[in-house]
Amino acid sequence: MTVENLLFFAKSHLHSDHAKILIAELIHCNPLELLNHLEEEVPSEKVELLKKEIEALEQNKPLQYVLGHINFYGQDFYIDERVLIPRFETEELVENTVKYIKELFTEPVDIIDLGTGSGVIGLTLEKKVSTKSVDLVDISQKALEVTHINCEKLHSKANIIESDMFSNVDRKYDVIISNPPYIKTEEEIEDIVRENEPSLALYAGKDGLDCYKKILENISNHMKDKCLIAFEIGSTQAEDIKKLVEKNLPNAKVEVKKDLSERDRMFFIFYNL
Repeated sequence: MTVENLLFFAKSHLHSDHAKILIAELIHCNPLELLNHLEEEVPSEKVELLKKEIEALEQNKPLQYVLGHINFYGQDFYIDERVLIPRFETEELVENTVKYIKELFTEPVDIIDLGTGSGVIGLTLEKKVSTKSVDLVDISQKALEVTHINCEKLHSKANIIESDMFSNVDRKYDVIISNPPYIKTEEEIEDIVRENEPSLALYAGKDGLDCYKKILENISNHMKDKCLIAFEIGSTQAEDIKKLVEKNLPNAKVEVKKDLSERDRMFFIFYNL
């Protein structure tokens, strides 16, 4: 079967963009270059693979899980159903954190990524700023298996720690960053997210604040004299998190930043900075 035949077949089942992405992955080319490969013959085993991928998408499996990888901040990461699919908003969190680290610290920094999942946040920071150490922490052993794959993939020196936030952590850090679960238990979310992504990485109690409470109630023992704390947050949670900061770090300064959709999405805490 040629690429042209396969493209026609895939488009009869899927959105055109998804069809192009799957076939481009299959023949190892850029989707924008598919027109240059229309006459190319595709081996039968790859045709069968494509059919399985199409079936998975038709059963509402996310494209990222079907492909098994995602580009995050210019780097390729392995992902599967054991971890949350990284979102563009998290890239914005990383971009702003990189900027603040470069502005506020003159020496290499010690970083901890709490609830690391696939490791995209901590591993990207390791590539983008000067670090002494990077600790990648998650409560889920299954998620940390994916973290380990990405550490090897990116030749990282990061430490992987199985821990419920700070419970198994005994160090202090210059930078503490987290994109924790923050969806309310009864909150309505898209079917494709609820049915595929790990609930442990999505839900955080009745008000969606359980993880922020857990982090901030224990954070003082893990901060260096000067510390930057960065959270991704739900769009309605900024005021509640400010109250948690006032309770646990009364002298810290805070800043809330909006994402490109103009929703509150990033929460930064500056301690002695």
